[in-house]
Amino acid sequence: MSPDQRVAVIGLGYVGLPLAIAFAEAGLDVEGIDISEERVATLRECRSPIEDISDERLRAAFDGSLRVATQAQAAVGDADVVFVCVPTPITATKDPDLGPVLEAARFLRDNLRPGQLLVLQSTTFPGTTTGPFRKVLEESGLVAGLDFDLAYAPERVSPGDPASAGRTIPRLVGGMTPQATQRAATLLAKINDRVVRLSSADAAEMAKLLENIFRNVNIAFVNQLALLCERMGLDVWEVIDAAASKPFGFMKFTPGPGVGGHCIPVDPYYLSWRAREFDFIDRFIELAGDINLAMPRHVVDLVAEALNDRGHALKGAKVGVLGVAFKPNVRDARNSPAASVIALAAERGADVRFHDPLVDVFTDATGAVRHDTPLDELLGWADAVVVVTAHAAIDWDSVYDRASLVVDTVDSSSGRPTRDRQVLRLGAGWSLA
Repeated sequence: MSPDQRVAVIGLGYVGLPLAIAFAEAGLDVEGIDISEERVATLRECRSPIEDISDERLRAAFDGSLRVATQAQAAVGDADVVFVCVPTPITATKDPDLGPVLEAARFLRDNLRPGQLLVLQSTTFPGTTTGPFRKVLEESGLVAGLDFDLAYAPERVSPGDPASAGRTIPRLVGGMTPQATQRAATLLAKINDRVVRLSSADAAEMAKLLENIFRNVNIAFVNQLALLCERMGLDVWEVIDAAASKPFGFMKFTPGPGVGGHCIPVDPYYLSWRAREFDFIDRFIELAGDINLAMPRHVVDLVAEALNDRGHALKGAKVGVLGVAFKPNVRDARNSPAASVIALAAERGADVRFHDPLVDVFTDATGAVRHDTPLDELLGWADAVVVVTAHAAIDWDSVYDRASLVVDTVDSSSGRPTRDRQVLRLGAGWSLA
């Protein structure tokens, strides 16, 4: 068998599962490994837990060279290359939580053999791969760069966009040694048309953070602009569309109720935490993160303002939230701003329910578990409706025909007939007849 034909992937979520399937489709022998017995059982039934992978594609991979196992069942020591694709959350104090990464490292440590290549994919701060991750691995008695190879190759998955995990998206890779970079790049070239080699794992880690923090900072800027436009009586959506007509030197970002997902709300704090270890306070990045985190509170203030316009208080009001996924047309609700919008409105005395055609059960920021209310029932019940996520599957004609009061945070009302002072728009004020 030629070198690096046996691949293991630890973590079978939005990042790891598409990666494992891509390698299987490229003809490699692949073992997918997950800590969750339930996840492994679901996959073995050929039921995909993520919308970007169809059941049919999953079944075809199993018919080929893919198999899945729990950590207790896995034969990770037989793999030539192991990819680690586990979450990297933050703590309640917004510090990096490397718990899942280090747990994966301990699992590898106990199964490590000479000659393996280990590749971390989880988004993290510069120095993770060659620092704490490496330190745990070397507790095995083997030395990185000498007995085994170590590299970092960040994921670029955008949930809801299957192409983001496909061949056409360039892949970054940086190894601890030139040999590690070469091995990882050669393997990734089997599933990506272009592989960009960096000088180090640290550089690759920083590049990944730059990609995501770039978005976070620009979203924070337009969120601030939205608040200013509200005070000035301007329409931020009109302003942004006008600026976007410039064909160069401008990239369009839009405001909203906050940021969500597995990276954008988290990554700024990974970099700012690491920067402090170098006596560098990155106020710009921290401020952007704080601005976006504050948006759900502003949305609830808008709900209170809208109700007050009708002579009602937020306390005791019935508030319906439309959309709780972190972005349109996906069922991924990780770090969704809806969690804080719901919790904050409930904290101020509102009775809150939600409707999302893609999310049946949702946990708000207090940990309370809530269940979907059908749209027709929600519209007949709510005193005010808050649009957080504009799924295409929502019947928007019905929303704007039946709801007497709407707080629109994502410009879902644009181009739709609305009544005088029916809609209070984030960054734009009241709709007019």
